[in-house]
Amino acid sequence: MRQFILALDQGTTSSRAILFDRDGRVAGCAQQEFPQHFPQPGWVEHDALDIWNSQLACAREVLRTAGIVPQQLAAIGIANQRETTIVWDRASGAPIAPAIVWQDRRTAEACEQVRAQGRAGLIQQKTGLELDAYFSATKLQWLLDHVPGARARAERGELAFGTVDSWLGFKLCGRHVTDVSNASRTMLFNIHTMRWDEELLDLFGVPAALLPEVVSSSGQVGLTQAEWLGHPVPIAGIAGDQQAATFGQACHRKGMVKNTYGTGCFMLMHAGELPPQSRNRLLATVGWRIGGRTDYLLEGSVFMGGATVQWLRDGLGIIRQSSDVEALATSVPDSGGVMLVPAFAGLGAPYWDPYARGAIVGMTRGTTAAHIARAAVEAIAFQSAVLLEAMQKDADCPVAEVRADGGAARNDLLMQFQADLLGVPVVRPQVTETTALGAAYLAGLAVGFWQSREEIAAQWHVDRRFEPSMPPERSAALMAGWRRAVETVKSWAA
Repeated sequence: MRQFILALDQGTTSSRAILFDRDGRVAGCAQQEFPQHFPQPGWVEHDALDIWNSQLACAREVLRTAGIVPQQLAAIGIANQRETTIVWDRASGAPIAPAIVWQDRRTAEACEQVRAQGRAGLIQQKTGLELDAYFSATKLQWLLDHVPGARARAERGELAFGTVDSWLGFKLCGRHVTDVSNASRTMLFNIHTMRWDEELLDLFGVPAALLPEVVSSSGQVGLTQAEWLGHPVPIAGIAGDQQAATFGQACHRKGMVKNTYGTGCFMLMHAGELPPQSRNRLLATVGWRIGGRTDYLLEGSVFMGGATVQWLRDGLGIIRQSSDVEALATSVPDSGGVMLVPAFAGLGAPYWDPYARGAIVGMTRGTTAAHIARAAVEAIAFQSAVLLEAMQKDADCPVAEVRADGGAARNDLLMQFQADLLGVPVVRPQVTETTALGAAYLAGLAVGFWQSREEIAAQWHVDRRFEPSMPPERSAALMAGWRRAVETVKSWAA
């Protein structure tokens, strides 16, 4: 029978299941959105059972619609929204509270208290991360302190903590594991020793009994229970979504850069086999571990990328569906001087300001919905351009190109404007589902479906290359205007 790899791509707003053949081509896809919950300003929650049920439904649907039986699956790879924090009962498998999503800012004050203790430097040195509510540690601490009885139950070993990969793995095969890339996003994992760090566990009051076993990104961790897909299938690849996308983009060599345009935007540069040190408030993170070799990445995070377009749709109602934004934005020649700073969940790298809030500046009586739509698209590019500037300073080497992926990478207006701001080509591959593809590649390598990274890299092909066309002085002026706009929103809610 012809074989495939099934990638489970569990994202912030939807779950997807994608089948890949040996040539790295999509053989089937299913997707399902699930509810987002905003119980208080700055809070973002998911029902962990919604995550599980939607992901399982997608896996079953893609097999059914593609006419593939589970015996044809060589392996499953998991890619997941990172940092989102789930605690569940080990015996029943039931979550004890809603999942706290990576965008959630409720623990910003807790981070400030840790900063006041002078521990931010220690955290950055051990984890490669900025002290911020973005990461899992303070979210987990909050759950232990606010769910009645949770801390005592955790200390007795009755509860399990995990990011979404751990949750899905537990539900699928009963094992409590996470891979090195996801562990490195918790603010509890030492990226030098590659272990959970006792000093950090003590700092955040996290019992070690809660934690999953840390495994390689490529390697068999268990078989799915037959009831889920009708036949046991090995889970053989796990990675956080951005690390998976970097691997799927074949950024396997030092200095290669990709940018994912999803709910947020995440720019990552391959940094080699040693943890990098950022001087510009970027993150050092584990990329993946394969066969005993660990690759590291330098990362910049934008919290509101495609989510900004979703806000135009759901919040303002000026478009009916997200894909309508390009036509509306291109109906005007430029933004008419309007700039939209989408700091709805604070500002990520390199600012790390949890108290920033969104704003639209530069409006006049002539401003229309089209100008605001154009400003929203351009905001995605502005935020990413700031990241590349910081990345090039840290890496001290020129970037030859940026490989783009994610849903918004299909927006030609955005891709061209991004190339103009960066001053380097932006390259869109034929397969833009690189998050799922990376998870598939990691799983396929573990079971011999693919033999090497070189074989994988040979499957990467260009769809379109966007060359910079804007005069440098014009892009510099636009970037200066963006920085001025950002200054207006900093610390707004402090």
